[in-house]
Amino acid sequence: MNFDTKSLVSAMAKFDSKPFVSAMASIVLMRTITNELIPHELLHFFQSGIHHLTRHFAAQFTIVIEEFQGMARNQVFDAAQAYLGTKATVKAERVKVSKSDDRKDLSFNLDRNEEVSDVYEGVSVKWKLVCIQVDSSRIQHSDHESSSVSEIRSYELTFHKKHKNKIFDSYLPYVMEVAQQIKQGDMAIKIHSNESYRWCHEPVKFNHPMSFDTLAIDEKLRSEIVKDLDKFVKAREFYRRTGKAWKRGYLLYGPPGTGKSSLIAAMANYLNYDIYDLDLTSIRDNKYLKELVLSMSNRSILVIEDIDCTINLQNREEDKEVVNNGYNSVTLSGLLNAVDGLWSCCSEEHIIVFTTNHKERLDPALLRPGRMDKQIHLSYCNFFAFKQLAVNYLCITEHELYEKIEELLGQVKVTPAEIGEVLTKDADATECLQDLINFLQDKKMIKEETNMKEENVVI
Repeated sequence: MNFDTKSLVSAMAKFDSKPFVSAMASIVLMRTITNELIPHELLHFFQSGIHHLTRHFAAQFTIVIEEFQGMARNQVFDAAQAYLGTKATVKAERVKVSKSDDRKDLSFNLDRNEEVSDVYEGVSVKWKLVCIQVDSSRIQHSDHESSSVSEIRSYELTFHKKHKNKIFDSYLPYVMEVAQQIKQGDMAIKIHSNESYRWCHEPVKFNHPMSFDTLAIDEKLRSEIVKDLDKFVKAREFYRRTGKAWKRGYLLYGPPGTGKSSLIAAMANYLNYDIYDLDLTSIRDNKYLKELVLSMSNRSILVIEDIDCTINLQNREEDKEVVNNGYNSVTLSGLLNAVDGLWSCCSEEHIIVFTTNHKERLDPALLRPGRMDKQIHLSYCNFFAFKQLAVNYLCITEHELYEKIEELLGQVKVTPAEIGEVLTKDADATECLQDLINFLQDKKMIKEETNMKEENVVI
C-alpha cells in the first residue's frame, strides 16, 4: 500500500501533545519514508550486511543435533542422550527416568527444553533439549514401521565460537566415546543359540550370577585370567599395529566338574559381552558356519563346548578312515577358516572359547597360538578353591575343621562340583564340613584300595 508522506506528517502534528503516540507515529513515518525513498534491493543489501556484522561479532556458536537424518536415527543425537543422562541428575532441574528390559539400570534424560552445563578441558558448553510440537500424527521411520510422533527433538550445543576446533575435533568425539562405553556397560548380557544357519531371533537374557569374586579355581590362575582379559580389551591399537584381527582364543580343558562353564560365565559378566553358544551338530556345512560367525556382534564370546565330541573333527595326524557325520558336513578346515581365516577380521573384540575334557584328542591345528592363544587347565579342587566354595555356600571364611580338609585335599582328587554338592545340604556349617571330611576320607580309602589291587596284579 502506498502512503502520502505529506498527509502522514500533517496527521502526526495532531499527536504532539501525546508523547508516546507521537513516538510510535514517528517510527511508522521513518519506516514509510525509508521504504519509499530507498530502493528495495539496496535496503535488502544493508539489512543483510547488518545481520552479517551482528553474527560476526556475536560470541556464541550453536550446533544443532537433530534426532533423525531423513528416516534414520542420528547417532550423534543418541550419543548425546546417553552422555547427558550422566549429567542430568546432577545439573538439570527436571529429568525423565525410564527402564527397559535390555538395560541393567535406570536411564535418566533431560526433560523438554531443559538445559545442562558441561566443562571439557576448561571449555564451558551448554546443552539444551529443544522439542517442537508438530501437527503430523504419524512419521515413517527407517524400519518401515509407523509410530505416533507429536514433536521433533534436537539438542542445541552452545559455546564460545573461539573453541569451535576443540569442540569439533575433541569434545564431540569424546561424547561419542563415553556414550559408547555407557551403552556397553548398561546393556544386559544375552546368550544366543543357533538354529541351523542363523542365530535365534530372540536371545535369552543371561542371568548367571558367577563372577571372578565367587569363582572357585586356583588363586594364581584366576589372577592370570583377569589380567589377560584386561590386556585384551585395551589392545585395539596393538592389534591394528601388528595387522592382526582383534580376537583371542581360550581352550579350557580338564575333568568334568572343574568349572569350565562357570569360568565362561565369569568372563562374560566381567567383560559385559554377549555369549554365542554354537552347536556344531545343527550346522549343515562350512558356508553356514561362516555366516553364523560373521553375524556375531562385536564385543562377544563364541563358545563351542565339548568340541572333541560334538561332531567328529578328525585329528589329521591320526591314520583313520574319514567318518561320515551324516547331515552335518562341517570340517575341521572349515572351522579353522571361520574362526581364524580372512573373514575373522570383519569384526572386533571377539573371544573364542573351546572346552574339552580330553585335550589329547584335539588336532594340533586347533591349538596353535593365534587360534587358542591361552590354554587353561582347570584341575581338581585345591584348598584355595575350597575356601571360596565355603564362602559361597556356607558364608564362612575360617573354621576349626579347615586344617583336616586341607590335608585330605592334598591326598585325593575331587572336583569343585563334588564339593559343592556336599556343601549344599541343609545343615549348619560344622555339619556340612564334617560330611565333607567323611566324603574325602571315603575317596581316600577307595584310592588306597585301588592302588593295592593294582600292586597285587603287578606282583
